[in-house]
Amino acid sequence: MSTRASGENEQRGNLVVFSAPSGTGKTTLARRLVASVPRLRVSVSYTTRPRRRDEQDGIDYHFVDRDTFAAMAGDDEFLEWAEIYGHLYGTGRQATEEILAGGSDLLLVIDVQGASWVRKRAPRATFIFLLPPDYQALLQRLRRRGTESSGTEAERLLVARDEIRAWKEYDFLIVNDDLETSLRAAKVVILADRQRRSRMESVAERVVATFPGAGAVSSDSPRSPE
Repeated sequence: MSTRASGENEQRGNLVVFSAPSGTGKTTLARRLVASVPRLRVSVSYTTRPRRRDEQDGIDYHFVDRDTFAAMAGDDEFLEWAEIYGHLYGTGRQATEEILAGGSDLLLVIDVQGASWVRKRAPRATFIFLLPPDYQALLQRLRRRGTESSGTEAERLLVARDEIRAWKEYDFLIVNDDLETSLRAAKVVILADRQRRSRMESVAERVVATFPGAGAVSSDSPRSPE
């Protein structure tokens, strides 16, 4: 195995936070990302929301009752949690740590409330905000889903108006006008982030150590005159 491949396998994974107003398409994009980017997994959140007919416990969400959720929150078992539209959602701390320690990046598809928690607890995470092309496009997408009553739709649009203002708190912005274009942009961000110097230091040091005498020279030493 090459030096670089070995170093990549030993790297700790990174948290990638993915937020967007409801109806922007973040769930669809997240699934496409996980299917196309090696060593990228999506976090399975805990929720008190009732399970929908096409959802599977442990795959789409971990479905729990409010008492169980409250007990977990009281024991600090969540990296982040928030109440959204009357239901509780949270990211399990233990599962997150196990995935990152195993060297995989972990995609958290969470709202701006949850992202603010992660920002405090994991400031080195990568934060991506997905924007709709405009208000009318978001409205049409919500209506095409056919899952919202008129009252729920109005509530989601009001929340979206507030959430959209959070874009300045994120590292990268993607306008989801075309799914394939958005997918390419998100992949570039995640793959480039893996090459940050802070994440590649052990690899670089291993490469440098293969050069005769290089290990005795400090990286801060001035260059020899030519």
